[in-house]
Amino acid sequence: MKQMIIKDGSITTPKGFRASSCFADIKGTGEREKDDVALIASAVPGSAAAVYTSNKVKAAHIGVMKEHLKSGRAQAVICNSGNANTCNNNGTEVAEKACGLVGARLGIDPGLVLPASTGIIGVDLDPACFEKAAPVLVECLSEDGAHDAAVAIMTTDTVPKEAAVAFTAGGKPCVLGAVAKGSGMIHINMGTMLSFMTTDCAISSGMLEKALKDEIKDSYNQVSIDGDTSTNDTLAILANGMAGNEEIVSEGEDFDAFCAALHEISVMMAKMIASDGEGAGKLIESHVTGAPSKETARIVSSSVIRSDLVKTAIFGSDANWGRVLCAVGYAEAEFPVDNVDVDLCSRKGVLPVCRKSRGIGFDEDKALEILREDAVTIEICLHAGGEEAYAWGCDLTYDYVKINGEYRT
Repeated sequence: MKQMIIKDGSITTPKGFRASSCFADIKGTGEREKDDVALIASAVPGSAAAVYTSNKVKAAHIGVMKEHLKSGRAQAVICNSGNANTCNNNGTEVAEKACGLVGARLGIDPGLVLPASTGIIGVDLDPACFEKAAPVLVECLSEDGAHDAAVAIMTTDTVPKEAAVAFTAGGKPCVLGAVAKGSGMIHINMGTMLSFMTTDCAISSGMLEKALKDEIKDSYNQVSIDGDTSTNDTLAILANGMAGNEEIVSEGEDFDAFCAALHEISVMMAKMIASDGEGAGKLIESHVTGAPSKETARIVSSSVIRSDLVKTAIFGSDANWGRVLCAVGYAEAEFPVDNVDVDLCSRKGVLPVCRKSRGIGFDEDKALEILREDAVTIEICLHAGGEEAYAWGCDLTYDYVKINGEYRT
């Protein structure tokens, strides 16, 4: 299925979507570093679906969002940074109030508003912040507001993460846009830290949910920065149908086209998140081929990018391929380990370092040249089947400890 990446595209690229942001002093310090609340809104209500963290401790917004999505419909998302609204005394009340305030200003049912939060856990969130924010957010809604909204939801991220792709469904041109935040406390096992998608494609909530649940297995769930699954991870999508295609209600060519676009943009988001890991200097991509099953390929590729020893070796530009074999070996899946090949790759070339699970001679200077690049791929062939999978992470640097050692202060 053909998709086209739209230059400078984001969540307001699909028809009918606007966004905005403002400063509401979520942290309560009175110091404005950047805007800390964002709003995404559609001109009309549409289908919606979401997937959430597998952590048993969940942010208050997740319960509220689940309740609101029982109808399969939504029209807006309000998201704050600076406070996770997790393990708070009034968490659910605050999330509901935020939806009510936005709904009243937009003139829509509060049940069509989806709340989300990210930031520090266990600090009560003052509902007055949303009383101040709601009128400003609604008044400032604009097709040009996507980038400001992307910045507003950032915490330790160093860059906003946004993209859009074009595709065709039912003979109609459609667009799928996305925004995400995520830099640390990332070991995704559902969807992502926080990511919101918008599309003007007409598709039922049931098919949206199916597409999301299938897609995350090979994109968002294959990202790990530090092995910590967040309490707040949420991926939500709104589809307003303004592209004018016949609604997708079952599998078929149009659903395949939508899923192909979803995969394209999800992998883009996954790579952006991984490359912006806290303190990261390099993106690490692990590509496993020759696996006996798809799930085995996923498990092995993820095991490699989660290894602290692999991450530190890449940080040091050290071609210590034995650490890769070690991570392959403790992956929780069944497969033979006596015929594994490993290559180290970047824009500077491809360097074979292991064949049949044994070391081979290689040029250390060439290895250093390859590993000094800001994106490194570890190619692993198990020679045990025909399945493959990717996973994404980043190197482990001194700055990661500094950022997280001082996160609350």
